[in-house]
Amino acid sequence: MLFNSAAFLFMFLPVALAGYFLALRYMGKLPSQCWLFLASLFFYGWWNPVYVTLILASMLFNFYLGRYLLMKQDRKALIVGIAANLAVLGYYKYTGLLVATANQLTGADFIIPNIVLPLGISFFTFQKIAFLVDCYRRLASPNQSLINFGLFITFFPQLIAGPIVHHKEMMPQFARPQPFSGSNFAAGLTLLSIGLFKKVMIADTLDAYVNPLFKLAETRELHIIEAWTAALCYTFQIYFDFSGYSDMALGLGKMFNLRLPVNFFSPYKSENIIDFWRRWHMTLSRFLRDYLYIPLGGNRKGSARRYVNLLVTMLLGGFWHGANWTFLIWGGLHGIFLGINHWWQKAGLFSIHPYAARVLTFLCVMVAWIFFRAADMHTAISMLKSLGDVASLHEQGFSALVSRSAVLRATFDAPDANFVLILLPLCFIICWALPNTVEIMRKTRPCIGSTRGLALSQNIVGRALLWRPALATGIIGGIVLSICIAKVIYEPSQVFLYFQF
Repeated sequence: MLFNSAAFLFMFLPVALAGYFLALRYMGKLPSQCWLFLASLFFYGWWNPVYVTLILASMLFNFYLGRYLLMKQDRKALIVGIAANLAVLGYYKYTGLLVATANQLTGADFIIPNIVLPLGISFFTFQKIAFLVDCYRRLASPNQSLINFGLFITFFPQLIAGPIVHHKEMMPQFARPQPFSGSNFAAGLTLLSIGLFKKVMIADTLDAYVNPLFKLAETRELHIIEAWTAALCYTFQIYFDFSGYSDMALGLGKMFNLRLPVNFFSPYKSENIIDFWRRWHMTLSRFLRDYLYIPLGGNRKGSARRYVNLLVTMLLGGFWHGANWTFLIWGGLHGIFLGINHWWQKAGLFSIHPYAARVLTFLCVMVAWIFFRAADMHTAISMLKSLGDVASLHEQGFSALVSRSAVLRATFDAPDANFVLILLPLCFIICWALPNTVEIMRKTRPCIGSTRGLALSQNIVGRALLWRPALATGIIGGIVLSICIAKVIYEPSQVFLYFQF
């Protein structure tokens, strides 16, 4: 079930909210927790009921293994638990890739049945691994209930695409449910509306350019203008798609009086790659740092080992995203960028003007996104060549080329090709000049997690856009939500880009 669907907005969400707060008021804590747990399982099973059994079996296995590790620090049991979680993830996510690669290398013809990837398996696998490690380290609370652990794994706002929540953040909140709050509901509905607008009005509109152009790149080299249009549109599409999901997750949690961790904080305002990973998919960065980079040795074993650890961490982070070698290249590029960034800072080389540094960081991220989006290595390399094909610029002007692009004219659901000339500058303005949602909603405390060290928008624009509960903000929010709902009703819902990672 998608957040941007009529079934979710008009049926599931109202019933889930009403049932939760009515159960809490008239029956108490445990019935309300059970209701939310069952609602989350229903949400997960809507796509494919078969996988409800998988997530329940996995939940029970990790809960009781965690209790055992709290009582007895058994390293072998911890290794078995981690291996079991990774084995399930590996089977569903990487079997097809490994068999296909083996067939190419050996000339064999191994055939496996089609394996459908369970939703959210990458996210809740990391959550369970972190839980087991913390139980082994005696960092988890010994007073855990199965229902709270079940909610920690299945709570529907974060189940499909994150954030990757930590047991210390969520389980104490689930243990102390709070009665309905009008102010929290208003703030949550505003966050949901903002996120929905980013998804259905911006990200999905950009997809009308991204998909046909990347498809075309699989068959021929693009013109430089087509390549830059595709690369920029995808760079902003994934930004607004993931930012929109993150906002909606925060808003849905807020409606239930629950605060999820911050996961997205204006990453395209970053002035270097280190700062980018403090702002993009922040909970994934936290997991990779705490449960992979630091256990590998971090920066404690010399500079050379530090760069190796960074590269290994990002390679594995890239491979976590998907069963395609292009994801490995994407992660490797970010590992190299991070290594160069750390070396540059350590060497004390000249500083780059902040605006130039922001543009350079944006371009590095955009180049890496090409590998993230491309269907295969050939397409990605072809796109990179087209980006640098300056000699073809004299052939046609920007507007003429895009408006006459056969692939865009042939795509019935594509907006007028010239609209991209308006849309892309608008995306730059939103990403670089305006405050983000967490900043706009900061008076409502929309999330948990630190934004320390990240610049806040304290200028006149940031202060003007600061959300306050008032009639004007309610009217504006209602208009935004109505526009989004109209599009959801009259156009098919598009999945989130992180929907099945």
